[in-house]
Amino acid sequence: MDVNQTIVKILEEIGVDHVFGGTGQVNATMLLSLRDSKKIKTVITRNEQAASFMACGYAMFSDKLGVCFATGGPGAFNLFSGMAVAYSDSLPVLAITGYASLNQRGKGALNESTGLNRTPDSQLMFSATTKKSFIIEDPKETCNILEEAINLAFKGRPGPVHIHLPKDITISEVPDYRPVNLIIDKIQASNEVIDKTIEVISNAILKNRKIIAIIGYGAVRSHAGKELLAFIEKFNIPFTQTMDAKGFLHENHPLCLGVYGSSGDKAANKYFAEAELVLAVGNSFAQNATFGYKPDLFKGKTLIHINIDPAEINKVYTANIGIVSDAGIAVRQILQKLSKLDLPTLSGKLPSGRFYDSEPDNGQTSGKIHPGDMVRLLSDNLPENAIVLGDAGSHMLWLSCYLQLNKNQRYQNPGSFGPMASHTNGSIGVKCANPDKVVISGSGDGCYQMAGFEIMTAVEYNIPVIWIIFNNGEFNVIKKFLLDMTNDQAFMQFKNPDFVKYAEACGADGYRVEKLDDFAPVLQKAITSDKPVLIDVVVDSDIYPPFKMDSI
Repeated sequence: MDVNQTIVKILEEIGVDHVFGGTGQVNATMLLSLRDSKKIKTVITRNEQAASFMACGYAMFSDKLGVCFATGGPGAFNLFSGMAVAYSDSLPVLAITGYASLNQRGKGALNESTGLNRTPDSQLMFSATTKKSFIIEDPKETCNILEEAINLAFKGRPGPVHIHLPKDITISEVPDYRPVNLIIDKIQASNEVIDKTIEVISNAILKNRKIIAIIGYGAVRSHAGKELLAFIEKFNIPFTQTMDAKGFLHENHPLCLGVYGSSGDKAANKYFAEAELVLAVGNSFAQNATFGYKPDLFKGKTLIHINIDPAEINKVYTANIGIVSDAGIAVRQILQKLSKLDLPTLSGKLPSGRFYDSEPDNGQTSGKIHPGDMVRLLSDNLPENAIVLGDAGSHMLWLSCYLQLNKNQRYQNPGSFGPMASHTNGSIGVKCANPDKVVISGSGDGCYQMAGFEIMTAVEYNIPVIWIIFNNGEFNVIKKFLLDMTNDQAFMQFKNPDFVKYAEACGADGYRVEKLDDFAPVLQKAITSDKPVLIDVVVDSDIYPPFKMDSI
């Protein structure tokens, strides 16, 4: 087997069944090996950036490695946004890109990015956006490099890795093929740290202190739901979930206070303010979840912080106890030891006030659809196990506030890096990894027009994603930011195309919704169609999601 065939075989053996990429001269021979694979479906995108976002989506709600590829130079550089997303959002992704042949380096060859003689340095750039960037210079090292790269992608806090594949190496024979050995060890805290945690939590329970658990995305990646549910129910501990972990534990659970943070539910924010002990599980304390890094947020509180990455402990807030561990393992250890003690359950009345439980503020005068009303209808009509993705913008906040997820459904917004259109494209990768689940992308009209041509990719490969466009003809949340700060705004409005005609021209189904009563029937049609569908919902532009501007 040559290097290309070896890479494809290794990806097959570790369970990868979809890869996403673009074509080009430097990586052209790899396409032949992918074509011949009986286990991997190759999705060629309209733009390589979309491929990187799709690889992120593929890894997001699966235990699989997301894989994207591109030719050298400009194709490779289009992957950087997705690598940054995977890096900040802890997603195991492998990027493979072409590279100049050894005998052409430094001469300004087509797509050269060696850093020699005024060429861009892709090795340096990928090293800055991944856990590590590799280059295969010797065919005999192919299996070794693949093994190291894939293990690193999953090791500890997951993240992206990158491999350069020089053009002259791709069809070289690999003389020593072997299957890669995946060693994915779970990180576990010391007994001393767990024992200290037990002492603090048990004392708080005995004194009936106000305890709150804040569940973050690390708990989702760890599959810690069973352990968390057992823990909070045994001791009657109220919990809130960050925007990144929304719906991980059912939001109609009697101990659920909703989402915490700048756009959080009143119940969650109120109880947190009164809490004396905070157990943060898999949190990185993002800007939106901390009211813009409010410095005294944990004043007068005891903070126990569980995170797989030691760099996250004390990064934003000093923890009384920092537990470096896989979230599920840590919660299981804590539960096992607490269960051996004769402890009561906590008692106390929980505050009310969640967005979903109340009608949105209908202050609009245009007669257009209120985004909160539309999202509540989406909640009520969302199938079991469905996945909803919010892209960057006000629509993300409307979804976070007014969705209620109770049927093993998931919601994910862009993380801290947060590029627009990441989930407009990433939804295709999510669907590829979760073919039996309904996948919906909530996209602003601005987000969608940054990369919405990938609907053609969904049509070509029959990937039935539903895109719901929040059509208000503006960059709504940025407009609100400017108005609040300066009482003025500029360059926020734009004209939209006929999204229905566009969807139909691409071979997808398209619907336009101008009345709230029409939304649910259209959504049901989209769900049952098993085709890519675009739903253009005309929403009010003078209504803003609930959030504090000083947190942005």
